[in-house]
Amino acid sequence: MTTATAVTIRPAVESDRSALDRLAALDSARPLTGDVLVAEVAGEPVAALEMASSRAIADPFRPTADLLALLSGRVTALRRTERRPRPRVRFALRGAVSA
Repeated sequence: MTTATAVTIRPAVESDRSALDRLAALDSARPLTGDVLVAEVAGEPVAALEMASSRAIADPFRPTADLLALLSGRVTALRRTERRPRPRVRFALRGAVSA
């Protein structure tokens, strides 16, 4: 039997700084900088990924491999969206057809 756990993937905000610094210390890593995505479980950040470099930090005492994969996939999707040119919209004017 498996138990579903709600996960939130979101951009980090300034108020996350202390939690991300703690997470980096737990992971024996340098703190992340720039744009960062956070994976939260029960409102607590347990993994994070720096968008520019794809460098990640995670709580080594929790199972986070799947969360890191989710974060990586989200960054990839965001990058694709940023690179995709916006479609040009063309309007065709059609005259009325009389019988």
